[in-house]
Formats: sequence, C-alpha cells, structure tokens
Amino acid sequence: MKLKQLIESSKLQDDYSAILDFIPYAKFIGVTITQDKNGWLFTLATEPNNIGNPITPALHGGVIAGFMEVAAALGQMLTSQHPTIPKIINFSIDYIRAAGVKPTYARCSIVRQGKRIANITVLAWQKDELQPIATARAHFLLGEEV
Repeated sequence: MKLKQLIESSKLQDDYSAILDFIPYAKFIGVTITQDKNGWLFTLATEPNNIGNPITPALHGGVIAGFMEVAAALGQMLTSQHPTIPKIINFSIDYIRAAGVKPTYARCSIVRQGKRIANITVLAWQKDELQPIATARAHFLLGEEV
C-alpha cells in the first residue's frame, strides 16, 4: 500500500499505528497521534525509559528532541498532498523549561514546503500550550513518493 493510501486509511479509521511503523523510534518512546480542532496533536507517553533525571524527576532532553523531530516528520507526512518519508537535513531545538514526568504534547506548523525541502516549526508543552517546554525548527529533504 502506498504511503498516501495508508495515511488516508488511517485518517478514516482514526488509527495511526501503521504510520508510526514507518518511524520505529516513535513507537519506542510512546508517541501517539490524534487530531483535534487545531490540527494534529502528538503525545509523548510517560514511559520510565524517557526519564533522564530520576531525582528531579524530569524527561530526558534527548527524548524531548527526538519526540519533536518525530512530530515534525509525521506532521509533514500527514499534511502533504504527496507524502514522502522525509530525511532530516537539520534540527535545532530551544529548551525553555524543565519537563516533568507527565504527558507531553507537540504541535507542528509547516512554514514552507517545496518540491524538495520542507521547513517545519514544532512547539512542545505539558500543562498549557502557552507555556512551552521547548520549541524547534526542522528542515527535511523530501524524497520520492512512496
């Protein structure tokens, strides 16, 4: 099944697990996808392996960055008219505040998508979207349609 057909089927069934299979790390850290009135919402589960500092406790910064990169890639795949599996060119993250061990959410915004390059921003938060824990920018190389 082509990626575009898989995405359309997932949207109809409201089950995105088959799309997450394209990015195994997403399943490993416990990423889920839902859609609400504001668009795609990505959630990071509170898995014990995602904890970086058990004394505080806080999520590992690398897990937060990985989650946001995965969210950007999935956001590109889900919103594109011609979805591809994007390849990362660069990724830049700004950590704003510590992330406790609780559900973490992310939302993407595609700044620009051409035929070969996509520029995406990501915002991650826990309790309140107006109090982000991190922001990121990603550039992806878009491949051939799968």
